[in-house]
Amino acid sequence: MDSLETNETTALGQSPEMAAEQTVEFAAEEPQVETTATSEEAAPEAEAEQGIMQQTFRTKEEVVARVQEIAQSQEPGDKTELNLLKQLFYKFHNAEVQEAFNAFVEAGGEADKFTPQIDAAEPLFREAMQIIRQRRAALQEAQEQQKQANLKRKLEILERIQQLTSTPEEANKNFDEFKALQAEWKEIKTVPAERATELWKNYQLYVEQFYDVLKLGHELRDYDFKKNLEVKTRLVQQAEALAENPDVLQAFNQLQTLHQEWKETGPVAKEIREQIWAAFKEATTTINKKHQAYFEAIKAREEENLAKKTALCEQLEAFETEELKTFADWDSITQKIKELQAEWKTIGFAPQKMNTAIFERFRKGCDTFFEKKTAFFSNLKDELNANLAKKKELVEKAEALMDSTEWRSTGDILINLQKQWKEIGTVPRKYSEALWKRFTAACDHFFEARQAATADTRNEENANKEQKLGIIAQLKELAESEAENIIAQVKELQQKWNEVGHVPFRDKETLYKEYRAVCDKIYDAYGASQAKRRLNNFRQNLQQRVENAGSSLENERQKMQRAYERMLAEIKTYENNIGFLTSSSKKGNTLVDAMNKKVEKLREELNLLVQKIKAVDEQIRSEKN
Repeated sequence: MDSLETNETTALGQSPEMAAEQTVEFAAEEPQVETTATSEEAAPEAEAEQGIMQQTFRTKEEVVARVQEIAQSQEPGDKTELNLLKQLFYKFHNAEVQEAFNAFVEAGGEADKFTPQIDAAEPLFREAMQIIRQRRAALQEAQEQQKQANLKRKLEILERIQQLTSTPEEANKNFDEFKALQAEWKEIKTVPAERATELWKNYQLYVEQFYDVLKLGHELRDYDFKKNLEVKTRLVQQAEALAENPDVLQAFNQLQTLHQEWKETGPVAKEIREQIWAAFKEATTTINKKHQAYFEAIKAREEENLAKKTALCEQLEAFETEELKTFADWDSITQKIKELQAEWKTIGFAPQKMNTAIFERFRKGCDTFFEKKTAFFSNLKDELNANLAKKKELVEKAEALMDSTEWRSTGDILINLQKQWKEIGTVPRKYSEALWKRFTAACDHFFEARQAATADTRNEENANKEQKLGIIAQLKELAESEAENIIAQVKELQQKWNEVGHVPFRDKETLYKEYRAVCDKIYDAYGASQAKRRLNNFRQNLQQRVENAGSSLENERQKMQRAYERMLAEIKTYENNIGFLTSSSKKGNTLVDAMNKKVEKLREELNLLVQKIKAVDEQIRSEKN
């Protein structure tokens, strides 16, 4: 039983290579005329496929109606048409399934849970196709049986003709039987293809042998040659007319009929056999060349189509899906692939040996993309649902805090919730706006209430800010003055600073840094002045101190040197201890700051002591001189 394929086929139901090979081959002499065996269904299939290609089936129902029509007609149906009808049916069917799947996923369904609905048209289609298959199988079996019977009978005819050529007397006596056998041979049609050439060669050989031994009167023999010449002359004329036929396929198919009739026609007189055969062969060659050129043109177009389809496959395979992270990204590539699919449909068939492979390559590329898209949306749905749960939790927390009067702590919590909201990804579109409105409404409710409740506090803080800015301005004036009681005035301003209340939080650090900087500047300048004064007093009172102590300058220097070394060791101890302390806590920071200040104070004392030692050294040198 022949199978009904679903693959794309060539426009003529066969490859150009196969069709181009169906040309008539000739030997050098007419008695050995031979034609290449051609498919008896080639022409009907080509015509049937051309017909169905011209007919437009816009819906799946039209395809089913056509298949049912064939099933009810009691005809076997054309194989090519049935293949195309099957291909069209499943094209419509698969398109409906894909459309339903896309709608299911877009509505929020999980891809792996999609179940297509039963196609009510599919059982009807399958039932009609089964009827046609069974009918074709029965017909094919009957045809095979008939071919075997025909083969058997033709072998019997060959055997009898061979017997008739044993002697001239036998040939003369049984001439009428010979003509009857020839007539019967013509009536018997198809035989198994693998035996056809062998039968024909033997038939031609035995017929020629019969005429060679025939000893009938010349008039009867010449009459037979004349009738055969009339037939073959007509066949030559018909072949020459076909050579001018613009329909190449029709001319080629009709030529096969002429060749069949030529083979069934007996010989002509020896002197004109080559002439009549050459004329028939010339017309046949012309038709064969046009037929060959026709299929070469188809082959060229199919090679061009293959190149176009290969380019589409390469474009399809070049799409990168790893960077597609959003609906818009996937939809953009999906639209481009749909455009490639639409372009694919406008391109004709590729060569048969590559047609299925290139189609599978393109389909695989499409399937791979849409499988990844399905997986992405499936995973994205899980992610969206997880984000939805997180944002719902934030909304509930915000709504629980919206009426709180703990302005500072609650405000900090809500600000942190807003940061978390931004870090969470998107949620399903149908919930997004409603959730956002609930969340912002809760936050706005709290912050509006806090703003109303703390309006007086903000005014007071702004007034405090202005006072502290005034204190800083006065400190800057003192830093530029040379007043003797500058420290007393600074301490008085510092007392006022401490008495001023809170300032706006955002200005607190900036104000304090500016205040601390100007105070340090004043104290640094004052410290340097005091150190200088102390050193001058030391110089002036050095000799008196030595006399009162009852010691020498050398002894005084040694005491100061020992004090220097103790102070240096103390500084080193503090610095080592600072290295072991941690500043990760507030307490740790305070202790480190205190020790740093102590080290700074010691270094100032150390510098003063160095200056005093220098002063002693100067005094010693002066006395020696």
